[in-house]
Amino acid sequence: MSETPRLFTVGPVQMSGEILEMGRRQPPYFRTDEFSEINAQICRSLKRLVRTDHRSEVVLLTASGTGAMEAAVMNAFSPNDKVLVVVGGTFGRRFERICATHGIEHTVLELAYGETIRSSVLRPYRSSGYTGMLINVHETSTGVYHDMRIVGDFCRQEGLVLVADAISSFLADPYYMDDWNIDISIISSQKALAVPPGVSMLVINQKTVNRIQRHHVQSLYFDLKDYLSDIGRGQTPYTPAVGVLMQMAGALSAIEQKGIDRVIANTEQLAAYFRHSIVDLPFTIPSDRLSNALTPLRPRDGVSAYSIFLHLKRRYNIVVTPNGGDLRDTLFRVGHIGSLTVDDTRTLVDSLHDMSREGLI
Repeated sequence: MSETPRLFTVGPVQMSGEILEMGRRQPPYFRTDEFSEINAQICRSLKRLVRTDHRSEVVLLTASGTGAMEAAVMNAFSPNDKVLVVVGGTFGRRFERICATHGIEHTVLELAYGETIRSSVLRPYRSSGYTGMLINVHETSTGVYHDMRIVGDFCRQEGLVLVADAISSFLADPYYMDDWNIDISIISSQKALAVPPGVSMLVINQKTVNRIQRHHVQSLYFDLKDYLSDIGRGQTPYTPAVGVLMQMAGALSAIEQKGIDRVIANTEQLAAYFRHSIVDLPFTIPSDRLSNALTPLRPRDGVSAYSIFLHLKRRYNIVVTPNGGDLRDTLFRVGHIGSLTVDDTRTLVDSLHDMSREGLI
């Protein structure tokens, strides 16, 4: 068993040797022209990778993904708005809590466990006075991957501001911000970008930038008007996670050199290989529309999902992604993002087959 755990998680993920080496270097002082250009390169890359117009703006936040979710909601909406919130798991519920915290009128569109959104689900909410919609492109807690063309068409027809949490889907699945009518895309550093946690990004189209400029926000740190002003010169209003941004610049450069389609295809192949290799094991995959980022597995025959997580960690030094709350003992998740290979995945598959032969799953 290796000393370093092998991570089949969905953030932080297994990082490459190059990114780890960058993390050992002294971070530079950041109020310089050189660092401003690094930030500018990051912004240009992100806009290309989410496939949005060059006039869109990027906000670099030293915050978790939840911080970026809250910043997006509190800057794009006010108590005068009426927002539709898609809730199909933990992260949809988080959007709901953010709306409640900021006094934003909202309606929860509750999806059943493993259910993906369909046009028929959205139909009852037409012509009902909504001004915005919040959705997790990939509900990371359950693995469900929504059809954003359906969502985008609905929002376009209804004139809604669409805020999409693409944190775990970005670089794992195809993403077309403008074609899908997405107004704000939320991304984080520790998912398929495969750098440490600490930075989250908002990509905001010009129409929504103008909307944000008109809003008064009851916050100092999360008032995006300051970020939008400073990013024009490649800076942030407050001290950023300089080291993480340096690693992110390196990761984005490598992704663009490789090509985003190839990056996504590699993740898709890993996911397909894993799912094919476990068809004879006593697991159920609880959705028929999955992201490439992860595979959710529900053990059959009453076996605790959390006990499987613990056994893999203690015996094989393999870390999969457990769930908490109501899903703790019913579902665990296997990530396919980060610096993982087919050989890594084969090791996990072999370990699960060992456990099956021993009657542990």
